[in-house]
Amino acid sequence: MLPLLAAITWDVNPIIHSFGPWSVFGHQLGPIMLRWYGLFFMLPFVLGTFILTHIYRSERVSPQWVDVITIYMLIGTIVGARLGHMLFYDFDALMADPMVVFRIWQGGLASHGATIGILLACWLFARNNKFDYLWVLDRIVIVVALGGACIRTGNLMNSEIVGKPTNVPWAFIFPRDTEHLIQGVAVPRHPTQIYEALFCIFLLILLYSMWNRTKERTPRGQLFGLFVVLLFTQRFLGEYLKENQVAFENGHLFNQGQLLSIPLIFIGIWVLWRAGKDPQNPYGYAPRDLGKAGDPQPAKGAAPALNQPRA
Repeated sequence: MLPLLAAITWDVNPIIHSFGPWSVFGHQLGPIMLRWYGLFFMLPFVLGTFILTHIYRSERVSPQWVDVITIYMLIGTIVGARLGHMLFYDFDALMADPMVVFRIWQGGLASHGATIGILLACWLFARNNKFDYLWVLDRIVIVVALGGACIRTGNLMNSEIVGKPTNVPWAFIFPRDTEHLIQGVAVPRHPTQIYEALFCIFLLILLYSMWNRTKERTPRGQLFGLFVVLLFTQRFLGEYLKENQVAFENGHLFNQGQLLSIPLIFIGIWVLWRAGKDPQNPYGYAPRDLGKAGDPQPAKGAAPALNQPRA
């Protein structure tokens, strides 16, 4: 093990600023805290609207749909991530007190749960607004890759989801992570949050570049399938560098994150294998309600015209 001075000490305060405490009608309320994690959690929903607006406009789809799908995504991500954490990692606490699921401020969000929530949210959006489901997923994964990078940066600011001890020269020491001290000392560890954030940035660049080459002729399911295979393969392998998040994972061949990643990898492989092979619908479809100049085409109240797939 390298001396502590040979590693980077990461001792960032996870709280940006604290407002309060407050007194309301004689009752003392705790302070409202602005946290780095909350900022990075919301950032992709803000930046993602600009990316998705550009994508939709480029394919003659009204950017008004971006506002609608953003609401679906926000709800699906939060609900899915919270329920996923309680079901996959803290089921006993959920059974003891079902109301704990609403106490988001206590922490506990799971990326696999967020994935399921996003898949369901996109399905509801597609069904309710006459979009092809895989067309929606092929575009939204570009934004989700950005979200993954932001979330892992938020984990870094919280000094959580740390890696195993290592002597690599870029190792980080997390003195605020008191759960993984060795003989009472914070030791150099893999900065796994940075590894995953950088991989998500790579996915963002890769997926956007692929979409930018083909746009409306992107093979249906290609971007979604590739995203799922690459992301969860990295997640499966990356877990070998992480400390287990909960005690029941110790002593098993695979931890919970790896077990949850395996079926998603196979789903991604299946979608990728079938990408663009449906002769009746090779590219998916969406309401093409913008003209070439970017102006709305349909008359007010008219149903948006669908881009019928070309064989």
